[in-house]
Amino acid sequence: MKTKFLGPKTDLILTRMMWVVGGLLMGMLIISAVSQKRESVVENVIVNVQMLPDSSKLITEKDVVTTLTRSIGRTLEGMPISSLDLERMEERVLEKDPFISDADVYLDARNNLHVDILQREPVLRVIDANGKSYYMDVNGKHMPTSVNFTARVPVANGYIPPFTPEFLKKKRHTLKSLFYFSKKVREDKFMHALTEQIFVTQKREFIIIPKLGQQKILFGRYEDIDEKFDRLRTFYEEGMPYEGWHKYKTINLKFDGQVVCKK
Repeated sequence: MKTKFLGPKTDLILTRMMWVVGGLLMGMLIISAVSQKRESVVENVIVNVQMLPDSSKLITEKDVVTTLTRSIGRTLEGMPISSLDLERMEERVLEKDPFISDADVYLDARNNLHVDILQREPVLRVIDANGKSYYMDVNGKHMPTSVNFTARVPVANGYIPPFTPEFLKKKRHTLKSLFYFSKKVREDKFMHALTEQIFVTQKREFIIIPKLGQQKILFGRYEDIDEKFDRLRTFYEEGMPYEGWHKYKTINLKFDGQVVCKK
């Protein structure tokens, strides 16, 4: 009786068969795990709202959960994972909220639903000529006031027209000038620290009410901004310490190269 030996070709076939069987088993395990995952439910909802630079929150974690619950029609805890539409929750629910700039919703390995929120950042609070009050964010977008917190930003009032979404596209618009003026104030450390209020006159000129002192700063129209800032800064650094904060009623920057004060 002859003994048959398995050759290299047979070994290769067996090896391939083992890989195929192993792959099938692995695939079955993955399918089973995915199936079990889809049949499982949300254990906890963990919301993180990133604070604004001034440590404020215009929207709370509770607000976020309430928004999602109302949209879905039920509480998130105990909800089947197969029923979750994470993309819809991010783009069609949370990012439509006027206080939310970006939302990231995801599940971890323990079936905890994480909701990370980036707030829209207000740079100016506006009270228009009709008495309507709202915020504008860094992009000039309209934001309602918050019941949770008042953002520490300059307040603008006076002869300000009602907000319209296309105001930045206008060639000349009072709100456009006010927005860009407020951005320049915010970007200048000295002016940002100084400015409490911006009043807009009928002539579309700006009057700054500072945080210190009783005087009004007559800034004029939105022109020669940096030069006016430099003049005012020099006056405060060199002239104001000697004259005192309460000596002048007005500080006028509307004349070229001058700071004209009235007692």
